[in-house]
Amino acid sequence: MALAFGTFMQVLDGTIANVSLPTIAGNLGVSTDSGTWVITSFAVANGVTVPLTGWLMARFGVVRTFTVSVLAFTFASLLCGIAWDLPSLIVFRILQGGCSGPMIPGSQALLLMIFPPAKRGLALAIWSMTTLAAPVLGPLLGGFISDNYHWGWIFLINVPVGLTTGWLTWRALKTRDTPTRKLPIDTVGLLLLAFWVFSLQVVLDLGKNYDWFNSTMIVILSICAAIGFVAWLIWELTEEHPAVDLSLFRRRNFAIATLALCLGYAVMFGNNLLFPLWLQQEVGYTASWAGLIAAPSGFIAIIATPIFGRMRNLDPRILASIAFMSFAGSYFMRSHFTADASFWVLMMPQLLQGVGMAIFFVPLLTIMLDGIPAQQVPAASGISNFARITTGSFSASLITTFWTQRETLHQTRLVEATNPYSPVYQQAMSQMQAHGMTAEQANGSIMRTIINQSYLLASTELFWISAWLVLAMIGVVWLTRRAAPTTHVVAAD
Repeated sequence: MALAFGTFMQVLDGTIANVSLPTIAGNLGVSTDSGTWVITSFAVANGVTVPLTGWLMARFGVVRTFTVSVLAFTFASLLCGIAWDLPSLIVFRILQGGCSGPMIPGSQALLLMIFPPAKRGLALAIWSMTTLAAPVLGPLLGGFISDNYHWGWIFLINVPVGLTTGWLTWRALKTRDTPTRKLPIDTVGLLLLAFWVFSLQVVLDLGKNYDWFNSTMIVILSICAAIGFVAWLIWELTEEHPAVDLSLFRRRNFAIATLALCLGYAVMFGNNLLFPLWLQQEVGYTASWAGLIAAPSGFIAIIATPIFGRMRNLDPRILASIAFMSFAGSYFMRSHFTADASFWVLMMPQLLQGVGMAIFFVPLLTIMLDGIPAQQVPAASGISNFARITTGSFSASLITTFWTQRETLHQTRLVEATNPYSPVYQQAMSQMQAHGMTAEQANGSIMRTIINQSYLLASTELFWISAWLVLAMIGVVWLTRRAAPTTHVVAAD
């Protein structure tokens, strides 16, 4: 539970800050666009340190690295909570993001290390249960704190959780730390990694605000990201002691399962971003009611995760396929939404998504880590989490961009059909004017309806495409070999 709550705290911090961004920007007296650096700075620092988890844990030990990471993250959270202006908050968020890098892959590695093979499935299920609950609680908690208290409390609530997690982990596991090795520091690899990750993350976070490649800054940063990535790739593949062990991708199960995990997570992340956004902007739901509609997926996941976690003898490819089919069913249901859909109609797909969330992580992690030596598990976990976080950033940028573009297209087509010579338009105008509206008010009401319908059409299209994408992931999963039932005997009794 301590390891799970460490991960829960880190995941919660990302979602809760996103929701509270307008409040933070307003309180600090800056624009929302400037405030996005609060999110970008964390993501960049986190993206750099996550793939370094393997090197850090080999150099300092798994338990020590995780514990220090949690305590440093807690201290950084305290600094974020008392930040006095935007520059100080950005600096503290960079520190917070950098410290949080080893937390998720570190907790995974520790779970695999301390539990016997027969109980690892259930342990990972409990771990993923808290991880899945964090994105559900984040918007609710962030909205509540921002509306009723100072925004700093979204960071300060990490302090008691972090201190407890660090103390419990060190107290229980300090005698079971892994051997350390004096590994040389790959300075060039670290600098290249920081360079291209920073460039890419800024492009993904700010590209939409700057109209993508119509902005000189975005074009330059995109070129920097591409060149930096190629240079980093060449360096890491030829370096004797690389900071990131890319040789893991030579393993079939690791490479394919990481691909399925990243793409499946990207679709889920994008939809979890789009759905409440559409509810709040176009349907008229408040943040709290949008959170209540999204909440059932988290509750179902919490209930179902321990059940599926016990199915360790079932082929993990079957479980992963069930997860993807659940996601597809949920997105297909969303693709049939109408403008007057009731609360219950909007909520039902969330129940099916919750089933998919309960099964999604554990079988793919089982396949991904199949046959990997104990000393390489932290590195494998770090690389896969880095890839997952990066594809999540891609997904967030792409789905919001496509949503806006498709809305513009549908609005143009609907406006073309709405003219004074259209019998439907004339009838609507007559009915509204008969109820006391002026011609300008009636026109405004029709235009508002057109915009709502345009966003609805754009949303249902993206839901439909998402459903087919996750169905395609079933085929990808079955390209892997069946994982052995008793893998990762990391620590001897």
